[in-house]
Amino acid sequence: MKCLRFVIATLSVLASVLAWSGFAQAEMSEDILGKWYGLVLQLVRHTPTYSPPVASRAFAYLGVTAFEASAAGNATTRSLVGQLNGFKSVPQLVAGQTYDEAVVLHAALGFAVDQFFDNTGPSGHRAMAALDDKLLKDAAKGLPPDVVTRSTEFGHAVAKAVLDWSQTDGGSTVENMGFPMTYQLAKGPAHWVPTSTIALQQAPLLPTWGDNRSFAMPTGASCPLPPPPAYSEDKNSEFFKEAQEVFDISKNITPEQKAIARFWSDDPMLSPTPPGHWISIALQLFERNHVNLQDQVDVLARLGIAEADAFIGCWNVKYRYDFLRPVTFIKRVIDPNWEPLMVTPPFPEYPSGHSTQSGAAAAVLTQFFGDNFAFDDATHVKDGLKSRRYASFAAAAEEAALSRIYGGIHFRAAIAQGLAQGRCVGAFATALKTRN
Repeated sequence: MKCLRFVIATLSVLASVLAWSGFAQAEMSEDILGKWYGLVLQLVRHTPTYSPPVASRAFAYLGVTAFEASAAGNATTRSLVGQLNGFKSVPQLVAGQTYDEAVVLHAALGFAVDQFFDNTGPSGHRAMAALDDKLLKDAAKGLPPDVVTRSTEFGHAVAKAVLDWSQTDGGSTVENMGFPMTYQLAKGPAHWVPTSTIALQQAPLLPTWGDNRSFAMPTGASCPLPPPPAYSEDKNSEFFKEAQEVFDISKNITPEQKAIARFWSDDPMLSPTPPGHWISIALQLFERNHVNLQDQVDVLARLGIAEADAFIGCWNVKYRYDFLRPVTFIKRVIDPNWEPLMVTPPFPEYPSGHSTQSGAAAAVLTQFFGDNFAFDDATHVKDGLKSRRYASFAAAAEEAALSRIYGGIHFRAAIAQGLAQGRCVGAFATALKTRN
């Protein structure tokens, strides 16, 4: 594996920016990054408030934390300060002092994970504490105590700067699992109505999430979409034809379509969620392709930012159009006994969140790995689902999007427009400047 390129260019650079200690620590840093992210994918499954939008937010801030912790001692890397909305400063290394990159990265991620998952259960807290203890011992082995202390304090300071920034974005507090205590449903047959009998879900999830401060795109409204097809019960209308398509697919669904729907379902509390699925893909590819640390933190930062912005943008549009779900229309007009393959999520239909965030994630991964990069996705092997192979990230995103039609929970327009919105969102993340 390639080690990170540290500050070695000229005597003047060496005088102003201090290199990390121990060039061999790059491999240790990669291990630390992978293990913390591996734990986060598990914590997302077991932390009650971690719906997909909330998970995407955490992945964004964790990605920025890892990136800034690694970038601090690397003269070839450009900070994201000033490039992300409201992100104004991070601590700097003190000239004349020695730091260790692995300890800094571990301290930053350990602090951040503990803060973002402070409401997880007792087993989650035990897992965090155990990993924190083990990785610190591994990273600190053979280092002078003052370097360990200084590096730990710096890593905590970086994480705290990112955490302080996160508190002002509008999404830091999630009450009542994200469901408002009071909510006035819009009147008219085209609008969303509850699709679950669960009392908590009689109001939609996170209706103001689209107003949150975005990361790389200017605002949540920066990737707007046209309205969905006009509601109509006329069998010749575009909308009715889309509803009929969902119904017909469900009645003739193939084993392959069922497998696709289940593979990409990524239900909260049962999986790492849709954004975690794409993080999982990235982690698999880092290991298989021996990606160095500098590139890993770059991709994870962009990927987290793209996914978080995708959910903000998607939710901004969802609650603008407040469109009904297939199960509502089909039961009302086509077949009162119809049930979709998948459980319908408790929020408006248009556009598809899976489609938007998959389009954004594919844009980021394509930028790094290439247009026609074939890969296997083994995210759900431990859950008993076979890995799937894709010819490209765009192909994977398209399958993820179509899975929601197969599952009976989205219309065609939500899929196509969601992917388009995702590509728009992803362009802001891929435009970030991370190299000097």
